[in-house]
Amino acid sequence: MRTYPIAAFALCIALSSFIRGALAEPKADVAAATSAWGQALGDGDPEKVSLLYSEDAVLWGTVSPTLRSGRTAVRDYFAGASKALPGLKATFGDQSIRVYEDAAVNSGSYTFSWVKNGETKSLPARYSFTYVKNGERWLIVDHHSSAMPSPPK
Repeated sequence: MRTYPIAAFALCIALSSFIRGALAEPKADVAAATSAWGQALGDGDPEKVSLLYSEDAVLWGTVSPTLRSGRTAVRDYFAGASKALPGLKATFGDQSIRVYEDAAVNSGSYTFSWVKNGETKSLPARYSFTYVKNGERWLIVDHHSSAMPSPPK
């Protein structure tokens, strides 16, 4: 009685599960890094947000016509945004995460909300975060965000 084909099949199934798990883990890590960004934004601490970016990161912010380059400029952007938009928070919608070894891209949508004169305001937007892996951490190296356009009429 030969059991080699059964053993080979079982080994293929086990390896396939391992490979799927190994590929899913970086995506989960990038999703967690994106969630940490949302949490830091909601905490209203520009320093905490800026530490999620690399030293040479660039940011096209949702409410600024100026490209911000470097962690200090990113921190300044979020300091201004938190003053202008009290209680600023982001709620994430759909996300598409792609991982390429030590680089990853997360594209999707989020809705910003804040309180102005006692009234809650919101702004639907779209984003792309590009990450690089620095040791065990995924840091943002490029972040583009823009208001969601109105559908064509």
